[in-house]
Amino acid sequence: MYMHCNKHNIPYKKVGKLVVARHDQRPYIEGLQAKAQNLCWPVHSSSGLQKTAALPTQLIDGDHARELEPDLSTDIVAALWSPETGIIDSHAFMASLEKEIAESEGGELVYQTRVVRVDPHQEARGWVVQTLTGKRDGDGGDAILAGTLINCSGLSAPFILNALLPKESRIPMYYGRGSYASYKGPGVKHISHLIYPCPDTGRTVHGFQSLGTHLTLDLQGKIRFGPDLDWLDPHIEGNINDPDFWQKWLIPDDSRLAMMHAAVREYLPEVSFEGFQPDYCGVRPKLVGPKGGFRDFEFRAHYPEDFLGTFRGKDKRPMITLLGIESPGLTSSLAIAEKVVEDILIRENGHVAQ
Repeated sequence: MYMHCNKHNIPYKKVGKLVVARHDQRPYIEGLQAKAQNLCWPVHSSSGLQKTAALPTQLIDGDHARELEPDLSTDIVAALWSPETGIIDSHAFMASLEKEIAESEGGELVYQTRVVRVDPHQEARGWVVQTLTGKRDGDGGDAILAGTLINCSGLSAPFILNALLPKESRIPMYYGRGSYASYKGPGVKHISHLIYPCPDTGRTVHGFQSLGTHLTLDLQGKIRFGPDLDWLDPHIEGNINDPDFWQKWLIPDDSRLAMMHAAVREYLPEVSFEGFQPDYCGVRPKLVGPKGGFRDFEFRAHYPEDFLGTFRGKDKRPMITLLGIESPGLTSSLAIAEKVVEDILIRENGHVAQ
């Protein structure tokens, strides 16, 4: 990511991150440290990267953590320090990806277009993708024959795959609304790093399903807290195919501020409720619902032959579906793309690198 930012002049800042823990939470950050030490660069990474730590982290005690962030609670007894964590200009990053696609050979971006149907094609051994451009049904319909199809449509990804799967194999999908609050007030005078609490590991129904209400910074130094986790049930609260359903839940309000304030005070005790203001919110795709525990991103490959009942030949033409891509999907997007291309398409399916 930093290499991409340097290449495309995208503003960023390595601010570092602290994952802070009370005494009972120390095993959690010790587990994170063990995982970080065991991480390796992908086999296709450069030899220079292979000689460095994939994710450098350090376990520090509470006093050291308060040297870095004096406003931290005295209840914090340990922290995991990640010095390479940073923040980027997300809009400039997205613009750089848009520019790369538009300027690539054969690259094309089509806006205000939705996929309405995907079908396997037997003769061409690929995928017929039917699309609709514009806001009204019946106008702007088109069809594309794709040899390889990447279904990375976020909240809609399961619908595309489920339309092909038998009923008993379909993927249930859950939706978690996350709200952020901006903050101006006492208790954060010395803040200069991202601060994450340990996630709730089971005391509530949200155990391990949210990273907790953490402190984040933007490039101008503005402080935000979030996100919290508010489960949505489309079957009760509306029709997910209606755009107004999503718009309703993308309007921030103050209904969650008291809970957010209480959560933040566990590691920054001097923050005041009056300093919290609703800022923005979003809806995250979840692969498990309340009480379902933790589930990571998933990458699934299917082939036309899986649905046509024919023999799969050597010329593999998969549809790869990316499921449950929530935070940190944006900052890990380049790594996700690398995994799809290098690991799934080239190494597992024999595609030729371009």
